[in-house]
Amino acid sequence: MEINLKRPELEDRAQINHYLSYADTRSCEMTFANTFMWSRHYHAGFTILEDMLVFGNITGSVSFTVPVGPGDLKQVLDLLMAYCEERQVPFQLHNVTKDNFDRLEALYPGEFTISYERDYADYVYETEKLINLSGKKYHSKKNHINKFKTLYPDWSYEPITKDNLEECFQMGLRWRELNGCEEDEEKHAEICVTLNYLRLFEELEMRGGALRVDGRIVAFTIGEPVGKDTLVVHIEKAFADIQGAYTMINQQFVEHEGAGFAYINREEDMGEEGLRKAKLSYKPVFLVEKGVVRKRSL
Repeated sequence: MEINLKRPELEDRAQINHYLSYADTRSCEMTFANTFMWSRHYHAGFTILEDMLVFGNITGSVSFTVPVGPGDLKQVLDLLMAYCEERQVPFQLHNVTKDNFDRLEALYPGEFTISYERDYADYVYETEKLINLSGKKYHSKKNHINKFKTLYPDWSYEPITKDNLEECFQMGLRWRELNGCEEDEEKHAEICVTLNYLRLFEELEMRGGALRVDGRIVAFTIGEPVGKDTLVVHIEKAFADIQGAYTMINQQFVEHEGAGFAYINREEDMGEEGLRKAKLSYKPVFLVEKGVVRKRSL
């Protein structure tokens, strides 16, 4: 059998979103925009098998995501396993959450193992706590915000719209210059994705917010809903010389764009020590752990 994976394009958005609507998840990967934006960097594609959506690798080692949609999960997994067996390659699933694995265990008791990867666990926070920053554990965050307001009394927050998209884009270009993105492959990929989010902000129906200081944009954030009760933050950029800008855009974006969502997913730390420390400092209520599933050795 053949499984032909296709890189997602803008015209695939409605179809992919239809299938993603069946995914009961808070995982940051499970949105069209995230998959579309990173598909070229990670050589990812998708296919529809028996009325189920499957993401997978286009090049390199064979690996798939857990199928989602109204079809028969076991039927599609059996097809994926048969595909791997025909090619004599190991069967593997990636980005598998604990809930996903529970479903696999119910369908194939004892047949699979999962190896969770801490570096790729998403940090999820209670929306109300990120807005109010109440209590001793958020004392330092409050101090950063108060200092920001003192240093920059003319600051303002505004949603990202077609009227300020170009200013955000120019800020992104300046951020790229200041942060050595051309010399670092991962930084370069990340800023390219950031700029593309801005280019396609309206087409992808993103939510965004920006901070102004002295009339210029000094920080912006871009996110979107994932699942039924969660807003995921895909992009957050601020100038390092504007003290407290990251803390302020974090709080303001959630306050203005997070209404109606119980949780905020601020994605993973990719194993970066500084990023992990920063994400933990906001006191996540839980992590969305994700792992790799393989067949159990006999």
